[in-house]
Amino acid sequence: MKKEFAVIGLGRFGGSIVRALIEEGMEVLAIDMNEDRVNEYAMIASHAVIGDTTEENVLKSLGIRNFDHVIVAIGDNIQSSILTTLMLKELGVENITVKAQNDYHEKVLIKIGADHVVHPERDMGKRIAHSIVSNNVLDYLELSDEHSIVEIVASPKIEGKTIIDLDIRARFGINIVAVKRGGEIVVSPQGNDPIHKGDILIVIGADSDINRFEKKTVD
Repeated sequence: MKKEFAVIGLGRFGGSIVRALIEEGMEVLAIDMNEDRVNEYAMIASHAVIGDTTEENVLKSLGIRNFDHVIVAIGDNIQSSILTTLMLKELGVENITVKAQNDYHEKVLIKIGADHVVHPERDMGKRIAHSIVSNNVLDYLELSDEHSIVEIVASPKIEGKTIIDLDIRARFGINIVAVKRGGEIVVSPQGNDPIHKGDILIVIGADSDINRFEKKTVD
């Protein structure tokens, strides 16, 4: 079942989130006060609307509390960012990620209940989108447009199986370069090494192949 996301603010950062979520196959509602930006994303997002998200009735009319995750990517207007976040919390939105302009802004966002606070200067839109789509992906490092290194929590489905059993390279075209286990990192794990509960697999490969592996081992 597709997750539903709402992205508020369609500047460079918000726009990159929208595009990345759509590439992940998600349903995305794009919201901005600027008509030109909304028109730009009308053909990209699942839905795109003009709206002032500091107004409670606007958020209610969009059914915002029904979305799985709302990303507040409002640009330079810190007041609008804070008010929007506050409204989302009051309306009962379960997962809220907010773009912070500075450390002070971040402190305020955390105090009013933002679930995740990100700094675009430090976090790529694509990386954030991938991490909020999947509960199993802990970290995501883009190597190129199509290749990445990803940390994936080993699901119960593969617990106890060895790397040889999984045959990851042949089946998915990716490689496990290391395994985080407790406080240790096992680099270049042996083929007969079983996957333990709580292991974090560090895999490298094409994004499409990593996504296939993740879905096969989680579903």
